[in-house]
Amino acid sequence: MLPKQLLCVPAPDPVTAAILVAAAPGFAIRHAHDAAGAHALLRAHPLPVGLAMLAMPSAAGPLDQLLREHCRTRWVALCTGAALDDAACRRLVAGHCLDFHTLPVDVARLRQTLGHAFGMAKLDVAPGQAPHAAESPASRLTGSSEAIARLRRQLRKVAAADAPVLIWGESGTGKELAARAVHEGSARAAGPFVPINCGAIPASLVQSELFGHERGAFTGAGRARAGLIESAAGGSVFLDEIGDLPLDMQVNLLRFLQEKTIYRLGATRSQPVDVRVIAASHVRLDDAVARGTFREDLYYRLNVLTLDMPPLRERREDVPALAETFFRDHARERPAHVRGFSHGALEAMHAHHWPGNVRELHNRVRRAAVMAEGRLIMPHDLGLDTAGMPALALHGARVQAERRAIEAGLGAGKSITLVARELGVSRMTVYRLMAKHSIAPPARKREP
Repeated sequence: MLPKQLLCVPAPDPVTAAILVAAAPGFAIRHAHDAAGAHALLRAHPLPVGLAMLAMPSAAGPLDQLLREHCRTRWVALCTGAALDDAACRRLVAGHCLDFHTLPVDVARLRQTLGHAFGMAKLDVAPGQAPHAAESPASRLTGSSEAIARLRRQLRKVAAADAPVLIWGESGTGKELAARAVHEGSARAAGPFVPINCGAIPASLVQSELFGHERGAFTGAGRARAGLIESAAGGSVFLDEIGDLPLDMQVNLLRFLQEKTIYRLGATRSQPVDVRVIAASHVRLDDAVARGTFREDLYYRLNVLTLDMPPLRERREDVPALAETFFRDHARERPAHVRGFSHGALEAMHAHHWPGNVRELHNRVRRAAVMAEGRLIMPHDLGLDTAGMPALALHGARVQAERRAIEAGLGAGKSITLVARELGVSRMTVYRLMAKHSIAPPARKREP
């Protein structure tokens, strides 16, 4: 069940705070002294309803980004007349708030507004689902599916060791994020993390880029230069798409893994380097060994600790949490009127196959957040086709549940006030839902 909590930012004076207690019966009221404090609190503990105190015109600037990023919280503004005379405050209220009240507070009206805001928040959250999904502190491996939970458990075990790691996964599954999580959870976390895309380095420069060179080693080498592996000393080097490394360079990498020393190009002596190697590939290296494009001895040197990244189609229940995370990440880019995802968009994302995995989802959400014209992102904003989707999907089930709940209450002869109380929403929400589902109001009984 959604907790009945209210956030007030910035913290009000003692008199206003006492009035809010009377206006919000049943709410647990939490205070944040400023927008930064509210942002940290909402990141850790998402709350359904928020009160934005606009006592002065200057308050609009700090609060705008807060309300934009935490748009799933239902915001109500408390404004002074001076604040409403300011254009920035008016834009903030119109773009982000469910309703607003002018000071001094009308307790009865504010109580009704807060009840309505909480009712709207309840309609927006599926049973058992939090308004904002928790995200991994070490990486963006967001989700609560069994596949991602198993991966997190494996990451903790792998990070505690210091052996080479081999990560396999389709393109876009987050292999570099997993590698960073291994590094940040290890004893080498204070050292550098150096990612290298082996497929992006020209074959003629691989030796110099990875191992460095001495002065005069080749034309144009005017000074000595450390390689990328050497620059990761004390930390971790991430060799992405290691299957694209040329065979002759695989020999040098094997020597480094065996001896923990490197030879700079043009050097006459080796030098030790303390680096943990984390490698990744979107192709199975055992298949590459069978084809003769990858050295078998190097494969066994790397294949000590392994991690398999699950594709997004195998963890579809994580799609809403990931989409919400990406939506918040690009809060500065999107127009103020875009507040979140429609139920149709969530259904379309759940039904999509995601050949590009998390990277594809990220790109679609970012584009939709910028280009959407309505308050909610629709399937066409994401570029997703809704043809062939189940007729009775999540949105349809919710619509039917809303209609049945109201019809059952009114059919039993209950008043709208009693129906609203039993459903935990305001009378205005019940009236809105009756209009949405074309439910006629109950006939009033005539006096005898």
